Amino acid sequence: MQIFSEYEADAGAAALGAFLAHHRKVLVLTGAGLSTASGIPDYRDKDGVRRGRPPVQGPEFRRSDAVRRRYWARSMVGYPTLAQAAPNDGHRALAALEQGGRVGTVITQNVDGLHQRAGSRKLIELHGNIHGVVCLECRAQYDRAAIQQQLLRDNPQLADSDAQPLPDGDAQLEPEALEHFHVPHCALCAGVLQPDVVFFGDTIPKPRTEAALQAMADADALLVVGSSLMVFSGYRFCKLAAETGKPIAAINAGVTRADHLLALKVAASAERVLPLLAGR
Repeated sequence: MQIFSEYEADAGAAALGAFLAHHRKVLVLTGAGLSTASGIPDYRDKDGVRRGRPPVQGPEFRRSDAVRRRYWARSMVGYPTLAQAAPNDGHRALAALEQGGRVGTVITQNVDGLHQRAGSRKLIELHGNIHGVVCLECRAQYDRAAIQQQLLRDNPQLADSDAQPLPDGDAQLEPEALEHFHVPHCALCAGVLQPDVVFFGDTIPKPRTEAALQAMADADALLVVGSSLMVFSGYRFCKLAAETGKPIAAINAGVTRADHLLALKVAASAERVLPLLAGR
């Protein structure tokens, strides 16, 4: 494996340029490390170790009023970090590479919606999009921004909270802040509302999985950007690429679960390396 450090970003970008020139159907898989430069906290440190408390599990969210109260209270406080985030140079460079025909489909593990805003079009949001909300009973759909206004009206005691933002619109709140919290419900049927994302413990919808697997089958190489690949839903694409003899390159500042499978790695931030690559 070729490895370039953060001090060798220019040389790494040159090697990636040769990688893209040699492989004309490159599938891109992105993760949280691409969005940290947009002010969105990452789940893991450079060693791939998860920060903070375990995330909400989907089955628990649907089963427990207390878990839903915890989720929506923390989301009410943390969502503005996501809502105010803008695409960074890495997102824009990746969109430019797509528009120039240098990369193909982008599969993202992120739920922040920044790829679309940067101009990416051939995009599969593997875990959904946090800016949408769905009713679990009647399947009505809502904009998350509208639900935020409802949360603020119903819970003014948390409107000015300065809790620490966490990944994916979460925030650190003390348990006493949840005691009188009002959870939003569907305006049509009063059903349970859930963000339109794949929670931990849930499965990715079958049509989305099939589209992603087909994109991997159609590709002749894989480029991983800003992901430790510690979650299997992302790592599986590296396994599939390796099993079918397709080379894998990565741009990631820290370790990845697939380091042993990589042909090329640039251990630097995507925000720095992708613009260098697009400029070539």
